Amino acid sequence: MSVLDKINSSADVKKLNEKELTELCAEIRTFLTENVSKTGGHLASNLGAVELSVALHRVYDTSADRIVFDVGHQSYVHKILTGRKERFGTLRQLGGISGFPKPYESDDDAFIAGHASNSVAVALGMARARTMKGEKYKVACVIGDGSMTGGMATEAIANAAAANEPLVIILNDNNMSINRNVGGMARIFDRMRLKPAYFNFKRAYRQVFRNLPELYRFNHIIKENVKEHLVSDNIFSEMGMYYLGPVDGHNIGKLESVLEYAVELDSTVLVHVITKKGKGVPYAENNPDKYHGVGKFDPLTGEMPCPSESFSSKAGEVLSSLADDNKDIVAITAAMTEGTGMDVFALKHPGRIFDVGIAEQTAVAMAAGMAKQGVTPFVAIYSTFLQRAYDMLIHDVALQGLHVVFGVDRAGLVGADGETHQGTFDVAYLSSVPGMKIYSPANFAELEYTVRKAVYEDNGPVAVRYPRGGEGEWKELQTDEVAVIKEGTDVTLVSYGIMINNCLEAARLLEKKGVSAEVVKINVIKPLDYSVLDRSLSKTGKLMTVEDVCTEGSAGEKIAEHIAVSDIKLSYLKLLDLGDGIVEHGSVAELQKKYGIDALSICTKFMEDNCLK
Repeated sequence: MSVLDKINSSADVKKLNEKELTELCAEIRTFLTENVSKTGGHLASNLGAVELSVALHRVYDTSADRIVFDVGHQSYVHKILTGRKERFGTLRQLGGISGFPKPYESDDDAFIAGHASNSVAVALGMARARTMKGEKYKVACVIGDGSMTGGMATEAIANAAAANEPLVIILNDNNMSINRNVGGMARIFDRMRLKPAYFNFKRAYRQVFRNLPELYRFNHIIKENVKEHLVSDNIFSEMGMYYLGPVDGHNIGKLESVLEYAVELDSTVLVHVITKKGKGVPYAENNPDKYHGVGKFDPLTGEMPCPSESFSSKAGEVLSSLADDNKDIVAITAAMTEGTGMDVFALKHPGRIFDVGIAEQTAVAMAAGMAKQGVTPFVAIYSTFLQRAYDMLIHDVALQGLHVVFGVDRAGLVGADGETHQGTFDVAYLSSVPGMKIYSPANFAELEYTVRKAVYEDNGPVAVRYPRGGEGEWKELQTDEVAVIKEGTDVTLVSYGIMINNCLEAARLLEKKGVSAEVVKINVIKPLDYSVLDRSLSKTGKLMTVEDVCTEGSAGEKIAEHIAVSDIKLSYLKLLDLGDGIVEHGSVAELQKKYGIDALSICTKFMEDNCLK
């Protein structure tokens, strides 16, 4: 029996000797690589967190203690150690285990995670609740150095230092987020990594003077002088919390010792752990960004299928081409240069791309400042992450009518990353921003057309929303804001973006059942021109809207409102969408089927409602 076979809880990990711990880590790396190669997921970040995760389970009992993971993409090892290894073949699959911590999946998962920089605040809240209720469990959080570029992390650390609650903050420092870290915080970490001498001195000092309190107080000033000399730029100590590190994140013995010491201090402590992203698998170590989030690959060589062109890569190409002729165009990303396709832009225009780190609010506010001074910024951010900058969309951009173009990537269903990453709310929150124009192209030709139009012809805030992956059946260029792309007489099917492909297929299925469906395609969601739709409805008298977003604030809801206040008589109205927008992980095709927005479901729903009189 392997060591891993014997592990199902923190208690099991605590029983292992040094040799078994080493074997366990090796087995976990093999297990991770073999399983993720089949399901896809986050590889390099988890390979780098193996020893740290094992050490955490040596010191903490996650069935009672609370460990909050930041983002959570480095929580695979934690899941393996807490009774879920047998289900790892279902990782990120519909009905299987999630690639992120989920309390509904296991009591060992302290908090749902998917967005960065919130873990310290969440853990501080848990620590304060524990103190208020007089309970005894331990609280810790694991936050990457990439997440530390987010302002929310800094705010929470400042609060934690002032609160002085017993709380251990583990800074997992691998000098990476998805791309290389940027900004002043990253430079501070660069300097701190060179100064392990302070921790070695502090640990020896405590051991020597443990039973000599008078001498301890006498020598305290000496320690502080040494501290000042060795870590004069330690922002955490300056805030008033204990700082321990840097510590080798691949040495379980040292990690366990430091974590135990941190708990003993009974205060707010930051443990600075140095890890290697992709540790133990050469191709992941050498290319940690490439193997951060992966699809299926060869576990022996790391070889992956060649990626096909996506809306993201196309957006980068289009913007780069426009920037060739316009020196005022700049690109802004939030730690997602490659994910948003802006690496193409960066290669051709390195002086005009700005990666602000995991700081979407800064990205939008900075774009507003640039726009105010005559620059044309294109802000490329995933739909689910742009939510974090909602205040800036209104306060910094919309109130002054500034011309900022937003590339809203991963709009709609994204699939296997689940509810924290589905882009199901952008239509709702962008529609509420005053003066915002929203395009939703359905193919690459329309993406190029709308980006060019947004940059050169529109004024004020403009969003171009596009999905993850590539284009579908519809390849024609529609330049009208709303257009009938298939004539029909019995029912009007309305959609936008790549969901128009489902409507076209549904129309063909309905045709086989004797139903003539008209398909209306929306290219501009806001402001929405109702004239084409009104003419279609006057002919068919029946309407189905199809969207892969939440109901609240959807185009369908606005169309229904328009119908209600207009003199339009319908015998049938159905809004097909994703309800409250909280959609689990699974493939996009599986999720469309489950939520009834695939072609067959559209057809079946219409026929089942028996709306033909």
